[in-house]
Amino acid sequence: MADENMLITDSDELEQLYGAIAKPSLTKVTDHIHPAYRPFIEASPFVALATSGPEGLDVSPRGDPAGFIHIEDAKTILLPDRRGNNRIDSLRNILNDNRVALLFLIPGIGETLRITGTAEIRKDPALLAKFSINNHPPKTVLRISVNSVFFQCSRAIIRSKLWDPATQIERQTLPSTGSILSMISQSEIDGLAYDEALPGRLKTTLY
Repeated sequence: MADENMLITDSDELEQLYGAIAKPSLTKVTDHIHPAYRPFIEASPFVALATSGPEGLDVSPRGDPAGFIHIEDAKTILLPDRRGNNRIDSLRNILNDNRVALLFLIPGIGETLRITGTAEIRKDPALLAKFSINNHPPKTVLRISVNSVFFQCSRAIIRSKLWDPATQIERQTLPSTGSILSMISQSEIDGLAYDEALPGRLKTTLY
């Protein structure tokens, strides 16, 4: 049984345990896209988008060629919403609570970039056309008003060896997408057929 005396319940105890915040950790936070942070956004091909809604929290991956998130101005970024599984959990959440957080990753780079702000869902034809790839515009674009921006140090990336090729594993060491669906559906979904069709489906529905 867990010892309830070991449960941390207030911020004073947390601060006593972890110590004071170093000055650089406070200095690095800006309320806009500082010129020093712009290159990180432009170089990133992947961002995790966090949202909150009535059913709880959600984190969703977003990826495209580097620079896919456009910087409209120092307080605004634009994120295209490409086709996916049509769950649209993040978009539903934004309709109820427009607060968002983003974590930018750059292959081979230890530092990450974090942005918080508020989002609106846009469907302006000219805006969608701006993000078209292979003549396929996104369904919508998120226009995000920036509240805070700061970089995260590389400790987590270093500890995880995330970009180290030697730590990469073969895909077949994990259950395939089809086998997962088959197991969860108790074989209602034909996992083998799903896996066989998946590469072609991804190729034709990427955009």
